[in-house]
Amino acid sequence: MYLSISEENYIKAIFHLQEADGTVSTNQLAANIHTKPASVTDMLKKLTSKRLLLYKPYQGVRLSTEGRKLALEIVRKHRLWESFLVDKLQFGWDEVHEVAEELEHIRSKKLVDKLDQFLGNPKFDPHGDPIPDSNGVMQAIRQVNLLDLKPHTKAEVCSVGSQSPELLELLKHKQILIGTRLEVQCKFEFDHSLEIELDGNFKINISQQLAQALFVKTI
Repeated sequence: MYLSISEENYIKAIFHLQEADGTVSTNQLAANIHTKPASVTDMLKKLTSKRLLLYKPYQGVRLSTEGRKLALEIVRKHRLWESFLVDKLQFGWDEVHEVAEELEHIRSKKLVDKLDQFLGNPKFDPHGDPIPDSNGVMQAIRQVNLLDLKPHTKAEVCSVGSQSPELLELLKHKQILIGTRLEVQCKFEFDHSLEIELDGNFKINISQQLAQALFVKTI
Protein backbone atom coordinates (compact mmCIF):
# COMPACT_ATOMS: atom_id res chain seq x y z
CA MET A 1 0.00 0.00 0.00
CA TYR A 2 1.35 3.41 -0.98
CA LEU A 3 1.24 6.11 1.70
CA SER A 4 2.39 9.69 1.47
CA ILE A 5 5.04 10.96 3.89
CA SER A 6 2.33 12.87 5.75
CA GLU A 7 0.22 9.73 6.11
CA GLU A 8 3.21 7.76 7.38
CA ASN A 9 3.92 10.48 9.94
CA TYR A 10 0.33 10.24 11.23
CA ILE A 11 0.56 6.45 11.48
CA LYS A 12 3.81 6.65 13.45
CA ALA A 13 2.50 9.41 15.73
CA ILE A 14 -0.63 7.40 16.55
CA PHE A 15 1.54 4.35 17.25
CA HIS A 16 3.67 6.19 19.81
CA LEU A 17 0.73 7.93 21.48
CA GLN A 18 -1.25 4.69 21.56
CA GLU A 19 1.64 2.84 23.21
CA ALA A 20 1.62 5.40 26.02
CA ASP A 21 -2.06 6.25 26.45
CA GLY A 22 -4.23 3.70 24.66
CA THR A 23 -6.90 5.36 22.54
CA VAL A 24 -5.64 8.62 21.04
CA SER A 25 -7.74 11.80 20.93
CA THR A 26 -7.83 14.23 18.02
CA ASN A 27 -6.42 16.99 20.23
CA GLN A 28 -3.53 14.78 21.37
CA LEU A 29 -2.65 14.02 17.78
CA ALA A 30 -2.97 17.66 16.70
CA ALA A 31 -0.59 18.74 19.48
CA ASN A 32 1.89 15.99 18.59
CA ILE A 33 1.96 16.80 14.88
CA HIS A 34 1.61 20.58 15.41
CA THR A 35 -1.46 21.06 13.25
CA LYS A 36 -5.12 22.00 13.64
CA PRO A 37 -7.69 19.46 14.93
CA ALA A 38 -9.76 19.98 11.75
CA SER A 39 -6.82 18.89 9.61
CA VAL A 40 -6.32 15.86 11.85
CA THR A 41 -9.97 14.86 11.46
CA ASP A 42 -9.68 14.95 7.67
CA MET A 43 -6.59 12.75 7.75
CA LEU A 44 -8.16 10.28 10.20
CA LYS A 45 -11.10 9.83 7.83
CA LYS A 46 -8.71 9.24 4.94
CA LEU A 47 -6.65 6.65 6.84
CA THR A 48 -9.80 4.96 8.12
CA SER A 49 -10.98 4.55 4.52
CA LYS A 50 -7.70 2.71 3.89
CA ARG A 51 -8.50 0.41 6.83
CA LEU A 52 -5.46 1.55 8.79
CA LEU A 53 -7.37 3.00 11.74
CA LEU A 54 -10.25 2.21 14.05
CA TYR A 55 -11.84 5.64 14.36
CA LYS A 56 -15.15 7.01 15.59
CA PRO A 57 -15.67 10.78 15.88
CA TYR A 58 -15.43 12.05 19.49
CA GLN A 59 -14.30 8.60 20.70
CA GLY A 60 -10.64 8.65 19.70
CA VAL A 61 -8.59 6.51 17.36
CA ARG A 62 -6.44 3.38 17.40
CA LEU A 63 -4.44 1.63 14.72
CA SER A 64 -5.98 -1.36 13.02
CA THR A 65 -3.95 -4.55 12.70
CA GLU A 66 -2.73 -3.41 9.28
CA GLY A 67 -2.04 0.09 10.60
CA ARG A 68 0.08 -1.25 13.44
CA LYS A 69 2.02 -3.43 10.99
CA LEU A 70 2.83 -0.38 8.86
CA ALA A 71 3.75 1.67 11.94
CA LEU A 72 6.21 -0.98 13.07
CA GLU A 73 7.83 -0.98 9.62
CA ILE A 74 8.35 2.79 9.86
CA VAL A 75 9.67 2.57 13.43
CA ARG A 76 12.02 -0.24 12.35
CA LYS A 77 13.48 1.90 9.56
CA HIS A 78 13.84 4.93 11.82
CA ARG A 79 15.70 3.07 14.55
CA LEU A 80 17.93 1.16 12.15
CA TRP A 81 18.96 4.41 10.45
CA GLU A 82 19.69 5.98 13.85
CA SER A 83 21.89 2.99 14.65
CA PHE A 84 23.70 3.31 11.34
CA LEU A 85 24.31 7.03 11.80
CA VAL A 86 25.71 6.61 15.31
CA ASP A 87 27.61 3.33 14.93
CA LYS A 88 28.99 3.72 11.41
CA LEU A 89 29.06 7.47 10.68
CA GLN A 90 29.91 8.65 14.21
CA PHE A 91 26.98 11.00 14.59
CA GLY A 92 26.18 11.98 18.16
CA TRP A 93 23.06 10.38 19.64
CA ASP A 94 21.61 13.89 19.93
CA GLU A 95 22.08 14.54 16.18
CA VAL A 96 20.34 11.62 14.49
CA HIS A 97 16.60 11.93 15.12
CA GLU A 98 15.80 14.51 12.45
CA VAL A 99 17.98 12.78 9.84
CA ALA A 100 16.31 9.44 10.57
CA GLU A 101 12.91 11.17 10.24
CA GLU A 102 13.77 11.69 6.58
CA LEU A 103 15.39 8.31 5.95
CA GLU A 104 12.49 6.35 7.49
CA HIS A 105 10.37 7.06 4.40
CA ILE A 106 12.66 5.10 2.05
CA ARG A 107 10.45 2.30 0.73
CA SER A 108 12.96 -0.39 -0.33
CA LYS A 109 12.45 -3.43 1.90
CA LYS A 110 15.59 -5.00 0.43
CA LEU A 111 17.65 -1.98 1.49
CA VAL A 112 16.24 -2.06 5.03
CA ASP A 113 16.89 -5.79 5.38
CA LYS A 114 20.45 -5.32 4.07
CA LEU A 115 20.95 -2.44 6.52
CA ASP A 116 19.76 -4.62 9.40
CA GLN A 117 22.14 -7.40 8.34
CA PHE A 118 25.04 -4.95 7.89
CA LEU A 119 24.53 -3.64 11.44
CA GLY A 120 24.48 -7.16 12.88
CA ASN A 121 20.71 -7.26 13.53
CA PRO A 122 20.73 -4.87 16.52
CA LYS A 123 17.96 -5.28 19.08
CA PHE A 124 18.09 -1.68 20.36
CA ASP A 125 18.82 1.72 18.85
CA PRO A 126 21.32 4.27 20.29
CA HIS A 127 18.65 5.62 22.66
CA GLY A 128 17.83 2.19 24.05
CA ASP A 129 14.54 1.79 22.17
CA PRO A 130 13.81 -1.73 20.83
CA ILE A 131 14.10 -2.21 17.08
CA PRO A 132 11.29 -4.29 15.52
CA ASP A 133 12.54 -7.21 13.46
CA SER A 134 11.28 -7.92 9.94
CA ASN A 135 8.18 -9.56 11.45
CA GLY A 136 7.41 -6.58 13.68
CA VAL A 137 8.55 -8.30 16.89
CA MET A 138 10.35 -6.16 19.46
CA GLN A 139 12.42 -7.39 22.39
CA ALA A 140 10.78 -6.54 25.70
CA ILE A 141 12.66 -4.31 28.14
CA ARG A 142 12.44 -4.91 31.87
CA GLN A 143 13.13 -1.43 33.14
CA VAL A 144 12.13 1.07 35.82
CA ASN A 145 12.22 4.81 35.96
CA LEU A 146 15.27 6.13 37.79
CA LEU A 147 13.00 7.89 40.29
CA ASP A 148 11.61 4.50 41.32
CA LEU A 149 15.02 2.86 41.80
CA LYS A 150 15.75 2.15 45.45
CA PRO A 151 18.87 3.83 46.88
CA HIS A 152 22.10 1.80 46.79
CA THR A 153 20.78 -0.51 44.06
CA LYS A 154 23.22 -0.98 41.18
CA ALA A 155 21.64 -0.36 37.81
CA GLU A 156 22.42 0.35 34.17
CA VAL A 157 20.86 3.00 31.94
CA CYS A 158 18.90 1.19 29.22
CA SER A 159 16.73 3.88 27.59
CA VAL A 160 15.70 7.52 27.66
CA GLY A 161 12.14 8.81 27.68
CA SER A 162 12.68 11.49 25.05
CA GLN A 163 14.89 12.11 22.03
CA SER A 164 14.91 15.86 22.58
CA PRO A 165 18.35 17.10 21.40
CA GLU A 166 18.50 19.34 24.48
CA LEU A 167 17.95 16.38 26.81
CA LEU A 168 20.48 14.18 25.00
CA GLU A 169 23.04 16.99 24.98
CA LEU A 170 22.62 17.41 28.76
CA LEU A 171 22.97 13.68 29.36
CA LYS A 172 26.13 13.58 27.25
CA HIS A 173 27.52 16.55 29.21
CA LYS A 174 26.87 14.68 32.45
CA GLN A 175 28.45 11.52 30.99
CA ILE A 176 25.19 9.55 31.24
CA LEU A 177 24.74 7.31 28.19
CA ILE A 178 23.07 3.99 27.35
CA GLY A 179 25.02 1.37 29.29
CA THR A 180 26.24 3.77 31.98
CA ARG A 181 26.21 2.05 35.38
CA LEU A 182 24.94 4.02 38.32
CA GLU A 183 23.71 3.86 41.86
CA VAL A 184 21.37 6.28 43.63
CA GLN A 185 23.13 7.52 46.75
CA CYS A 186 20.53 9.94 48.08
CA LYS A 187 17.09 11.37 47.27
CA PHE A 188 16.51 14.96 48.49
CA GLU A 189 13.02 15.76 49.75
CA PHE A 190 13.35 19.51 49.16
CA ASP A 191 13.39 19.40 45.35
CA HIS A 192 13.30 15.62 44.70
CA SER A 193 16.72 15.77 43.05
CA LEU A 194 19.06 12.78 43.24
CA GLU A 195 22.70 12.24 44.05
CA ILE A 196 23.97 9.38 41.90
CA GLU A 197 27.30 7.62 41.59
CA LEU A 198 28.38 6.93 37.99
CA ASP A 199 30.36 3.81 37.08
CA GLY A 200 31.61 3.60 40.67
CA ASN A 201 33.88 6.59 40.04
CA PHE A 202 32.26 9.91 40.89
CA LYS A 203 29.04 11.42 42.20
CA ILE A 204 26.80 14.02 40.58
CA ASN A 205 23.44 15.61 41.34
CA ILE A 206 20.63 15.48 38.80
CA SER A 207 17.21 17.11 38.83
CA GLN A 208 13.91 15.31 39.21
CA GLN A 209 13.07 16.32 35.63
CA LEU A 210 16.21 14.67 34.29
CA ALA A 211 15.72 11.56 36.43
CA GLN A 212 12.18 11.17 35.03
CA ALA A 213 13.68 10.85 31.54
CA LEU A 214 15.98 7.96 32.47
CA PHE A 215 15.06 4.27 32.56
CA VAL A 216 17.32 1.65 34.09
CA LYS A 217 17.60 -2.09 34.68
CA THR A 218 19.07 -3.53 37.85
CA ILE A 219 22.34 -5.46 37.63
